[in-house]
Amino acid sequence: MLKPAFDDFFHYLLVEQGVSENTLKSYQRDLKNYMQYVEKVSQKTDWNEAGRTDIIGFLQKLKDDGKSAATISRTISSIRGFHHFLIREQLVDHDASIHIETPKKERKLPAALSSQDVEGLLSINSGTPLKTRNKAMLELMYATGLRVTELVSLKVSDLHLTMGFVQCMGKGSRERIVPLGDVAKQTVDDYLQKARGQLVKRGEDQNALFVNQHGRPLSRQGFWKILKGIARDTGIKKEITPHTLRHSFATHLLENGADLRSVQEMLGHADISTTQIYTHITKSRLKDIYQSYHPRA
Repeated sequence: MLKPAFDDFFHYLLVEQGVSENTLKSYQRDLKNYMQYVEKVSQKTDWNEAGRTDIIGFLQKLKDDGKSAATISRTISSIRGFHHFLIREQLVDHDASIHIETPKKERKLPAALSSQDVEGLLSINSGTPLKTRNKAMLELMYATGLRVTELVSLKVSDLHLTMGFVQCMGKGSRERIVPLGDVAKQTVDDYLQKARGQLVKRGEDQNALFVNQHGRPLSRQGFWKILKGIARDTGIKKEITPHTLRHSFATHLLENGADLRSVQEMLGHADISTTQIYTHITKSRLKDIYQSYHPRA
């Protein structure tokens, strides 16, 4: 039976490694397909029977199905983690994932909004409780570079407006503190004073900072829909996602002289190489400026 080892691995990821719900779902999606391949195509019933050829065959199937290099790389990482777990738990006597090569990923530069687009996005009217909430969310996201999951998971107690910072729980259950600017502080305070109390149902013990029209915690999907609607209403033609604000936060900081280590800390990147992709954006920006304004360009 192949499935019991899978269930043990997912329990290990959740309880011992403390991975996020989204990361766990990603592992489950990748490895479920892998298990089905080993079971139905390779016709193996024990993980000790699975070998390198089974993994290569499965990866070739992904390639034939048109999966991207990024998807295949992520799947290889999931498979490696699983086989390392099997070795660790002494469920197999060999590591079938050894010497499996990871395809080179095409490194795409993150999309970032211009300063003018950000100004347009943040200039939304705050005449109703929901609009006041929306303005506070966008200001807070652009001011801190929080991931959308981090934003909607914030509690009221995570705000420290007087001291000018917000604390959040990031990937891998790593807590970090991010400073807040005066505009974001004022906008969030307006939301707390004037709008949140009208959205939270009377008598309901609700600690979530941002709530929906029914007084319950706002979801990631809910924020996405709100952002899409605001972008449309403000005339932004570019494709925009919650991550676009995070990319814009990092790009604008670096373009205005912030050092890479500080931006890494604020974004919550465990490895500075993840943050370094933004230096490519600023270099591209410098090249554009040179081409536009230098008389000999």
